[in-house]
Amino acid sequence: MAKVERESINFKLPKPLVEALRATAKESNTTATDLVIQGLRYVLGEVDGMETDTETRLHKLEAELDRLTNGIESRVENELGQHSKRLSSTEQKLEAIATRLAQLEGALNAGQRYKNPTRRQGYAYNSQVPQSLELQPFLAENLAKRLGVDTATLAREQKNKSQSEFERWSRNRDPSSTAWRYQDDGLYHPIK
Repeated sequence: MAKVERESINFKLPKPLVEALRATAKESNTTATDLVIQGLRYVLGEVDGMETDTETRLHKLEAELDRLTNGIESRVENELGQHSKRLSSTEQKLEAIATRLAQLEGALNAGQRYKNPTRRQGYAYNSQVPQSLELQPFLAENLAKRLGVDTATLAREQKNKSQSEFERWSRNRDPSSTAWRYQDDGLYHPIK
């Protein structure tokens, strides 16, 4: 940092202000002149030909670092939320596929029994399907597909019916006779 040429100016200050200036300079391990320069920079802002002191530059760097940190944290939180929604949607689609597969297997087994009524199966149907499939909350479009309606119909039924009527209606339409309830998180949750 190059030295700035200084010029002497004589001006009179109130005595209590001078005493406070000298005491603060002593506490801060600096000079009264440096404190006056800091005050002038604060009032005048940037002045051509003056280098910014280290403390001011550090303050600016700290502010910029805070801004960058907040931006990164915000982006990370946003991306995590998007990944969570995608994961939830994927889980719902997999659940719908698993339900459809179970229905198809049931239909195939029923067709085979009808075709060959004398031939007995050597295993139970349920042994082929995982026993612990737990339904996850669904987005409106996924539940509409599961219930065999469009999203407009689902929204209309949910809006026009009481909670218990909607649960009864959804149970009657659901392939596994599961009732559904709309929650504040914007998802339809299965009712056990």
